Amino acid sequence: MVQISRRGVLIGGGAGIGLVAAWTLWPRRYAPTLTAGPGEHAFGAWLKVAEDGRIVVAVPQVEYGQGSWTGLAQIAADELGADWRTVGVEPAPLNPLYANPLGIDDLLEGMPAHWPAGDAHSAAPAPELTAASSSIRMFEEPLRAAAAAARAVLCMAAAQRWDADWTQASAAQGFVTLGKRRLRFADLAAEAARLSPPDPLPIGVAGAGALMGQPLPRLDAPAKVDGSAPFAADIRLPNMVHVAIGQAPPGDSRLLAVDRAAAQKVAGFIALVERPGWVAAAAATGWAAQRALDAAHPRFATDGAVVDDEAIAAALAAALDGDGHRIAGSGDLRETFAGATLFTATYRAAAGLHAAMETPAATAILRDDRLELWAQAEAPGRLRAAAAAAAGLAEGAVTLHPLQLGGGFGGALDPRAAEQAAILAMELKRPVSIVWSRGEALLHQRPRPPAVARMAARLGQGGAILGWQAKIAAPATGRDLAAALRPDRLTGLALGLDPADRYAVGGALPPYRIPAVAIDHHPAAIGLPTGHLRAGMHGLTCFFTESFLDELAHAARSEPVSYRIGMLGGEPRLARCLSTAASLGGWDGGVPGSGQGIAAHAFRGSYVAVMAEAQPGPDGRAQVGRLVAAVDCGRVVNPGLVRQLIEGGLIFGLAQALGASTGYARGLATTRGFDTLWLPRLADSPDITVEIIRSDEAPGGVAELAVPPVAPAIANALQTMTGQRIRHLPLTG
Repeated sequence: MVQISRRGVLIGGGAGIGLVAAWTLWPRRYAPTLTAGPGEHAFGAWLKVAEDGRIVVAVPQVEYGQGSWTGLAQIAADELGADWRTVGVEPAPLNPLYANPLGIDDLLEGMPAHWPAGDAHSAAPAPELTAASSSIRMFEEPLRAAAAAARAVLCMAAAQRWDADWTQASAAQGFVTLGKRRLRFADLAAEAARLSPPDPLPIGVAGAGALMGQPLPRLDAPAKVDGSAPFAADIRLPNMVHVAIGQAPPGDSRLLAVDRAAAQKVAGFIALVERPGWVAAAAATGWAAQRALDAAHPRFATDGAVVDDEAIAAALAAALDGDGHRIAGSGDLRETFAGATLFTATYRAAAGLHAAMETPAATAILRDDRLELWAQAEAPGRLRAAAAAAAGLAEGAVTLHPLQLGGGFGGALDPRAAEQAAILAMELKRPVSIVWSRGEALLHQRPRPPAVARMAARLGQGGAILGWQAKIAAPATGRDLAAALRPDRLTGLALGLDPADRYAVGGALPPYRIPAVAIDHHPAAIGLPTGHLRAGMHGLTCFFTESFLDELAHAARSEPVSYRIGMLGGEPRLARCLSTAASLGGWDGGVPGSGQGIAAHAFRGSYVAVMAEAQPGPDGRAQVGRLVAAVDCGRVVNPGLVRQLIEGGLIFGLAQALGASTGYARGLATTRGFDTLWLPRLADSPDITVEIIRSDEAPGGVAELAVPPVAPAIANALQTMTGQRIRHLPLTG
């Protein structure tokens, strides 16, 4: 059985004593491991009804500001018929019941596509994972089933007391009612725990639906406002030491020397721990630890090539001129292009940085040969396994407390801070709190890959696109992510059968109707470890696609919105987003001098269009005055959460468009702090309008949706002002 701590209810009060009810659609061979205390009755994996009236929802998704705790709890409370004021959440334990196959499949863009024959069903379960805007899409169904089952047995228990037909009872606002009779959920919990739910489950019947579509307040907001929400750097344990870390540059690098004597002179110094790839200074306070690390002046040596901008550019260029893997295609592009005059353009993007408010951090303590760990974990099972391996312990000897994140954006898929904390706790025999400095995070968090795209298209009569080709050179980041998140033999075999890296060109296939299309990935070995950043490669490929499409619209002497809509016969939802954004934004056709640009994207089952108003700024950086977004994300659970995510995504996209990136020199990132990173301040933030288009389609992803189209919308707007096309990210210089 996987070991993980039972934390009290984080939001909404204490756990109380009462009913735990859940029936999952996952295979029954995985036993629920949601812990029940004395007097509690455990029936499964998702819900608890406490005798003091509180409803507790076990949530397998980490909360890092996207609102998954609130959205998932709202689904369960809605189906149960609960009073929202009594609802709280609790992190779910590690268990394959909470695996997220949809999340990992969408994150990796379907990689690997081929499993060895006969082995697919024997593969290890997908990891427990928060990624790819998958929380609602993955867990709505099992949560509704669990809540419907709990509601049914509560109604059964009430009906037994009343000697009535339970199907005539209903549940709402935390009560079971039948006529004028009613009983609280809390009063029925013990009796309901002894009953079995009906088959089929009464999903969506009387009592359900009152909370769906309501902008209910976030459950995590009060604790974040008053400062009581715990994060990895907040944990304090008796006799704890604080640690600052210095790490080697990427590549074949090693620690060469440290000035131990200088470090020992710092007040509060405790220890200096050396490893081939890093050195850690432990001290009584975090400030003393950083001063000791600085005094130690660690020096590293790198064998072989040193990463810099010139080497990265050369590697990307060589990859683009070499052989690629066909990722997607339709029609006969060779015949379409033969003898034709082609429109071509080359686009580039620098490495993108996470720059989350919370830097990587972890706290660890060794107790009786068992390691207890508090950490940032978007993939808690993988982080736990990595920490155990680093400490030389069995996974069962590690207890993980997954905490909320102060951002993340994919950075918390990286387990290195937890690994370092585990190693240091084992060596120092004291509780250890490690917090990467801001500079260390910007230097060593694995960035979104840099990329180069060579675009080509043929236009026909009336400006119609007859053929489209995108050759994209980028590191094979998807293969690295797949191997890290599912490090088993079958994944290795599957990646061997399918060498194409779909992640590396995710989002590059245009949503438009084009007779002949080819999308090729050209793997580039740039000597730099890369990782996932919010929206993945969609943040780059949408820039490539929508900017080049704008070029084609100008070449065809067509109005950009109509040009796009004319090719969207198969995507009416995206066409509606485009027309809505244009209407709300007062679109004037994108004529010269208008300062208006537009872009659209289809992503994770959702659709978005963004209109931007921008002009060149005095410092060479664009001034964006307005962003208008029209969104179709299917059926909405909580419109307040959707609006927050879209608004936040627009600002995130603005940062990625105008900054939040780095170059490399002498093996290290050239961006070392917020002062050189450029993130939008309040004064830089545009007026924002968001329109959520009503839809009865299945919910789509939202958390990353608004990020990709911002950069091309701004670039297209700037072209109308300057007459010059910017073909690189960020849009500066």
